[in-house]
Amino acid sequence: MTLRLDGVGKEFAPGRPVLADLDLTIAPGEFVCVVGASGSGKSTLLSLIAGLTRPTTGRVLLDGEEVTGPGPERGLVFQTASLYPWRSVARNVAFGLEALGLPRARRDERVGRLLDEVGLAHLAGALPGRLSGGQQQRVAIARALACSPRVLSLDEPFGALDVQTKEDMQLFVRQVWQEEPTTVIMVTHDVEEAVFLAQRVLVLSCDPGRIARDLAVDLPVERTLPVKRSPAFLALRAEVEDLVRAEHRAHQARV
Repeated sequence: MTLRLDGVGKEFAPGRPVLADLDLTIAPGEFVCVVGASGSGKSTLLSLIAGLTRPTTGRVLLDGEEVTGPGPERGLVFQTASLYPWRSVARNVAFGLEALGLPRARRDERVGRLLDEVGLAHLAGALPGRLSGGQQQRVAIARALACSPRVLSLDEPFGALDVQTKEDMQLFVRQVWQEEPTTVIMVTHDVEEAVFLAQRVLVLSCDPGRIARDLAVDLPVERTLPVKRSPAFLALRAEVEDLVRAEHRAHQARV
């Protein structure tokens, strides 16, 4: 499912654009990370793609059809897992499938497969309060994947995790992306994370947010943590960090 932003802009107050003149095409199955300073409109971009808000100008298109609201073909995961505390892990994952009216047997099969995939089958009957932060995010990702979305948006999903858990989750989300037929668009403040995960890194400028650079990540598809020490990785990370820093300084000079 091709995602396209065609001249997209967003204002929450007249004359104060958060995003402006966004033209972007993301092919089916791509993994794209979006980085930029605070206030560059990264989360607003995901909200537009998810259909939670409408653009002030331009259009968001999926396979040529305009996005006018949320839909099961687009999943969204936030920084906090936002699980239903009174529902078990399995019933949290099943929530969207229940809303779609999927028969019980098919729901159970899909939920069981996803819990196996995220390594939490043994906690299917547990309540979210028993889970660690990383486990809760795995459940949130499984819930977002339950309806087989063609586009999965991740908004700083590992920002609240410790370093070790964050690295585990980075490996996990790469594995999920390779196993599930979905496009992934992820917002992160962590440049190292963006370069490790993505096939493309978009650097947003500030006030208003625009695409300052669209960088291809020329690293192996199969990635393990040692790639972060490779010369190619370190060079690209430094390039992206310099771009983000330059955009932030340009913004500070304007205010």
